[in-house]
Amino acid sequence: MVAAADEGTTGTGITTPPRRSVVFTYGTLKRGFGNHALMEELIRSGDAVFLGSYRTQENFPLVCGPYQVPFLLNLPGSGERVTGELYGVSSGGLARMDELEGTNRGHYERLPIKLVVLEEGEAEEAEAYFAHSSYARELWMKNGRRGLSAYSEKEARGYVKRNERPQHLTFLDHIQLFVSAASDEPSDSSDPLTCNE
Repeated sequence: MVAAADEGTTGTGITTPPRRSVVFTYGTLKRGFGNHALMEELIRSGDAVFLGSYRTQENFPLVCGPYQVPFLLNLPGSGERVTGELYGVSSGGLARMDELEGTNRGHYERLPIKLVVLEEGEAEEAEAYFAHSSYARELWMKNGRRGLSAYSEKEARGYVKRNERPQHLTFLDHIQLFVSAASDEPSDSSDPLTCNE
């Protein structure tokens, strides 16, 4: 199911262009973070519109994986209510976001999510990029079953963009190395595969 906005208003009273998917961003696609340039490009081309700041209606785990990459885990009821940004996105823009998030490579899955506006608390249906179910539970365990309520500058300090990571391994290889590393060893904050706390 793709959460699509018909021409009209969302819960925020903002008019959205017809046939736009509504996507919740919680990590590097947010304003001020490493991959927001994509959203800026989509906004300039008319393929996206910022709809406001939202948080999840339910608790979900938001954790860091290898290279401080943020992952929202589809484990409702665990973690915290997560804050982020909502965008109306055209089908072309959605394809660009799917490519970045690796939905066809098993990195993330775009799934429905219920949100509330931070200020007013009105409900909104959208989609979010969740960690792929093939490794989500392992990420939750690796993070000590502790989640974040927001991906902030603190977590983003260690973020490494895709083109700056070792290229001889796939992203799924990096995730597997991250989740299989011994948890009882002290965390080395200089190691890009560890999640800084």
